[in-house]
Amino acid sequence: MIDFEVMHRLQKTLYARKTAAPDSSYVAGLYAKGVDSICKKVAEEAAETIMAAKDGDRLHLVHEVTDLWFHSMVLLTQFDVGIDDVVAEFRRREGLSGIDEKKNRGDTK
Repeated sequence: MIDFEVMHRLQKTLYARKTAAPDSSYVAGLYAKGVDSICKKVAEEAAETIMAAKDGDRLHLVHEVTDLWFHSMVLLTQFDVGIDDVVAEFRRREGLSGIDEKKNRGDTK
């Protein structure tokens, strides 16, 4: 089970970093660079996650997924989307087939 307390503490820190001086932390600097830089970092971490999965190294995969989740949370925070919003969407989708969920969104892919 996910420790939502740690996720909420991280989210609180990320929100604080949005208004911090860019040179005060890695995340503050990333926010100062803007959405494109944050998105590039999410894409980079997603690619590294895929490579770790293909390598079959469980611990490496855990490290890369953690980096991906972290940077995804940076992106979400940029748009004032919280962890509770994502959890609510998971709850909404619970018990729904992927095919039906995509139909409900009008997604044909």
